[in-house]
Amino acid sequence: LEITWTVIPLLILILIGIPTVKTIFKTQAKARGDALQVEVIGHQWWWEFRYPQYNVTTANELYLPLGRTVNFTLKTQDVIHSFWVPALAGKRDLVSNHTNYLWYTPDSTTADAWNGACVEYCGTSHGNMRFKTFTVAPADFESWAAHQAEAAVGTALPAPTAPTNPALQQPGAPAGAQINPNIKAGGAGNQVAAGAAGPTIPSAGRQGVGVPGGADTTKAATTPVMQAGFIAFPREKMPPHTIPQTPLPAGLTFDDNLLGKGDAANGAKLMVSQGACLGCHVIKGNPMMVGVIGPNLTHIATRTTIAAGLYPNDPRHLARWIKNAPVMKPGVAMLTLGAGEYDPVRKTKSMTNLTDQQIADIVAYLQTLK
Repeated sequence: LEITWTVIPLLILILIGIPTVKTIFKTQAKARGDALQVEVIGHQWWWEFRYPQYNVTTANELYLPLGRTVNFTLKTQDVIHSFWVPALAGKRDLVSNHTNYLWYTPDSTTADAWNGACVEYCGTSHGNMRFKTFTVAPADFESWAAHQAEAAVGTALPAPTAPTNPALQQPGAPAGAQINPNIKAGGAGNQVAAGAAGPTIPSAGRQGVGVPGGADTTKAATTPVMQAGFIAFPREKMPPHTIPQTPLPAGLTFDDNLLGKGDAANGAKLMVSQGACLGCHVIKGNPMMVGVIGPNLTHIATRTTIAAGLYPNDPRHLARWIKNAPVMKPGVAMLTLGAGEYDPVRKTKSMTNLTDQQIADIVAYLQTLK
């Protein structure tokens, strides 16, 4: 009897253990040498995506070519986060002072959009830390990456000026002197040479355009290119469940009659004259915008969402986000910029006091950054 009830569980464990151990070794194996490399950096509460092979840095929207293996290097800027696109593959944690890896090959037969999220509690806006993943034809990915590597091509940027807000100047510093401890020389980790193009990946035989030699391209090769000069996933092709439906906070108002009538040139000037903007964000091609705290804004107009996937990227939502982001997303690091608005994170009134007209101008400028 003792032998029987010992041997039977042993056999069961062996049957379970063999495929388990094989799977562990398979998932821990390194990705192919020619895989697409993507660095994923988690922030409270947004995602940064870097493509070192293409000199591209973007935020909250991940583009992957169909049929090509992608290797994710997972890091966190602060606390533990967890990266997961449920419809594509398993999740993996981003751990402080440690680098994790995850790789897979998107093998869908058609281009599509997918929801991603942080699935490890990371603070106040953990549930608002979302992102979009777009699987596209290899040629479309190459076109998107080449465009993302370019400098901003929106409204001509003005000459650098000092911030106009006295509250953003160092005590004791000369009037008008720019000081912002968040600005680092050269915008390390964010600056990319203007116009830099990604590497050309040769195709061979009957493989899909831009797919590494030896990759399984049976499905990818049949995926049609969406459009000439592809720069972003068409919003009209996004499935309904990938379009955010977050309601706007009650009490946050904006004069929508000003939207569509903003002065983009003045918006560009306001971006570099407000220390709150240039201290946190980078716009490639603008020597003043080299902040490393917030998302890269170089091609923000090509993105489908703002606030890490919480709201649609349209003038109505973008204007209110600029006016009072902490009301729209609890705990967010972005300052309240609208005149007379109360900042619930810092427990104080706005120090920048932008009018609705000035915000409409900034929105107009940001919409030129395609």
